[in-house]
Formats: sequence, structure tokens, C-alpha cells
Amino acid sequence: GWVKRTTDLVLASAALVVCAVPMLAIALAIRCSSPGPVFFRQRRYGLDGKEILVWKFRSMRVLENGSTVTQASKDDPRVTPLGKFLRRTSLDELPQLWHVVGGSMSLVGPRPMIPGICERMDDDFRSIRQLAKPGVTGLWQISEDGTRLVLEATHYDERYVEWASPGLDLWIV
Repeated sequence: GWVKRTTDLVLASAALVVCAVPMLAIALAIRCSSPGPVFFRQRRYGLDGKEILVWKFRSMRVLENGSTVTQASKDDPRVTPLGKFLRRTSLDELPQLWHVVGGSMSLVGPRPMIPGICERMDDDFRSIRQLAKPGVTGLWQISEDGTRLVLEATHYDERYVEWASPGLDLWIV
């Protein structure tokens, strides 16, 4: 645990320093390109099933944070033109580095699950996911199935929890 936490702190802190100017540019671009807040905040489940608030750069015209959340599709009309670029390059995820430094997330781990979607999973799967801190990236994101719907690709998160090691984290990063 201490190796993972130390690695998370060092790498996330370094990434925040390197990405500070690009993050400022992204924030300004979002502010200038569409009305609404720069950040999107959404309730998710983290380690031990505790609720966390995950921040991302806003990539859509609407903000959904209730019990009914519609997952974005490939050509979703709610996604802004800038948002399409941010999503394709995963730059919308950069604010999550603050969660890594704060300790509620890790650089690598299962994706933090949206409450409405998580309730549709079976109890065994939810229990396995809760054994690791959620990650900014993970096995699912780097797989060929990285663009699949949440319920179709969650088996990668289950595998990550079973196989977790510093070597696997390094390979994923």
C-alpha cells in the first residue's frame, strides 16, 4: 500500500506541475466555448463503497448528477465540439489528479462507478470493485474494449483488482 500511495503522490504531483498551463488553457477554452461551469462534478463510489465527488473538465452541454445518468454515446449531441477533443485525448480526466493527491483516488485502479449504474451490478462484482481505490486510468481504459459501455467492460476492473501489483500499474501507466 505505501509503495502505491508514494508512487501516486510523486507522479500525480509531477503531472499537476507539468499540466498546470495546459489545464489553465483547457479551462479558458471551456469557459469561452460554451456556457456553464468549467468543471463537471459527479458522485461516484470509491474504496469500500464510500461516496466520492469526482471532478472532470466539462465536455457536455448538460450536467447529470442524479440517480438517472445517461451514458454518453459515440455521437452524443450533448457533447460539445471541444468536449469531443477532450474526451478523445482523455484531457477531461486531468482534474482527477487532485483526487489522487488527496487520497480518494489512485492513478491506476477500477473506474469510480456512477451510483445509478453500480446498483445494476451484482453484489459480488460491487464487492470486488470496492477492494481498491478507483483510478484515473486502468486496465479497461487501455484495453481494446476501452470505448465500450460501462456494463459491457467492467470485467477489466474485476481483473485489475485480482491481479493488482506495482508492475501491472507501471505497465498500465
